[in-house]
Amino acid sequence: MKKIPVGISARHVHVSKEHLEILFGKNYELTVFKPLSQPGQYASNEKVKIISPGGKEIEARILGPVRSASQVEISKSDAFTYKFDTKELVVPVRSSGDIIGSGRCTLVGPVGSVELTQGVIIADRHIHMSPDDATYYNVKDGERYALKISGEKPVILGNVLIRVSPKFVLDAHVDTDDGNANLLKTGDQATLIKRKLF
Repeated sequence: MKKIPVGISARHVHVSKEHLEILFGKNYELTVFKPLSQPGQYASNEKVKIISPGGKEIEARILGPVRSASQVEISKSDAFTYKFDTKELVVPVRSSGDIIGSGRCTLVGPVGSVELTQGVIIADRHIHMSPDDATYYNVKDGERYALKISGEKPVILGNVLIRVSPKFVLDAHVDTDDGNANLLKTGDQATLIKRKLF
């Protein structure tokens, strides 16, 4: 079975067109810093400050293109260290785009600020696949399996979401907590385990 490349996803922000213009100015357009693994996706040159409910501040890069809704993806370490978790709401692990009832923050750009009453998540582990890849692995969009990764600290990561689209190329995404704990780096190779271990 062919290996799946692994990408380590650091904290980042997705913004709507409306929020981009509030943060950076009317008719502002994101500029490309570097392309990402998925076609048409890129890290932009633009960064914003993120103010947590606890009043802590961090900075993150915006990923483009703009989306229908703004979203902030952080790690559990970020949520703890920068006080995103509160007594009322702990930042949930979610799939990208699933933001109803998620964490809150304030985004601050060079021109203005936006208060997000929801949109802060810890992104779940997931694998991007094309339909051809899904056929090869005999899996379906929305299923969850495990990834086995070799190396100095070999690990099996469970509860990995399969995401299938003609727009995707094969790539597994984990956050910096998973990466740091298991000494992973972008470009490492993983094997799909077709058992729901967790």
